[in-house]
Amino acid sequence: MHYLLELYSPKPAWLALDGGARQAYFDKVGAGMAALSGSGAEALAMGAIDGGKLHAAAQQFYAVWRFPDEAALDALLAGIAATGWHDYFDTVNAAGPAVDFPTHLAQLAGVSNPQENIVNL
Repeated sequence: MHYLLELYSPKPAWLALDGGARQAYFDKVGAGMAALSGSGAEALAMGAIDGGKLHAAAQQFYAVWRFPDEAALDALLAGIAATGWHDYFDTVNAAGPAVDFPTHLAQLAGVSNPQENIVNL
């Protein structure tokens, strides 16, 4: 399984749109999502970020997705970009394959200091 966390906030271009233009854009996004319905992409959660939580993200909104494989994840990212999403929303993506807790701890333990690599060259 692969996961994608999107963090995003509206850009001035979004804020400048009236309600009708926003709905027309949502219709375009809906059509794009329908085209991806067979990919196995699953929206797990979406909503507004609670900025009152410890170490809260600066963005206003989030979405959490699950995918059967990297190809499905890449298809969604391409589909989102094709709708013009990034013209309207400043987005940060975090994506990757899921691992269990011990494997993740091993990933963290294996992180090296890039400065050590430069010194050892």
